[in-house]
Amino acid sequence: MKIKHLFLLLLLFAAKFSLAQEKFPFENEIKEFKKQDSINAPAPGGILFIGSSSIRMWTDLQQRFPDKPIIRRGVGGSELQQWVRYYVPYLIYPYKPAKIFIYAGENDINDGHSAETVTADFKQLYQMIREKLPHAKIYFMSIKPGPARFRFWPEMEKANDEIKTFLADKPRTYFIDVSTPIFKENTSQPDSALFRPDYIHLNSEGYDRWQQALTPYL
Repeated sequence: MKIKHLFLLLLLFAAKFSLAQEKFPFENEIKEFKKQDSINAPAPGGILFIGSSSIRMWTDLQQRFPDKPIIRRGVGGSELQQWVRYYVPYLIYPYKPAKIFIYAGENDINDGHSAETVTADFKQLYQMIREKLPHAKIYFMSIKPGPARFRFWPEMEKANDEIKTFLADKPRTYFIDVSTPIFKENTSQPDSALFRPDYIHLNSEGYDRWQQALTPYL
């Protein structure tokens, strides 16, 4: 009996340890953002960019729009479902932004999630934002296909279509096509010249294309 109880205790400990390890992905990055905020908190009403490494690695985003109050909060290789589960209270609500630009979902699909799952996660994120920030404008930046992940493009495109349809009748929401600009002209293939050597992340010329697509909304 004692052995059985000990075994159960070990199982519980292992489960708690596993949850603790998984509890907060990219925790150090979140702590660094909060440290920055404690020193120089962005003013309410800014333009918040959130999402995965495509936002994190857009290091000259503020310089490209110098007259805009941009707050850049890209987190590691984060997934849309992680924003829903972990990051919203820390990296969205406190800023009280007027506009929220979202780029996420690419890593989810690369990790095996379906378009339906990505859409469901986005709907949940949308509801969370609406509940706390009812007047914020929400912009979903379409999931892009990089050459290294082009095999997932049909599922990415499906997620884009589903999210676009969902947003169509919602007030203060916008779907921005940032995928088409990175395709080679008159082809159905992304232009590898717009990507870094990993063929996943955009280079400066790729971000030029995104800048052009986003400018009308900023």
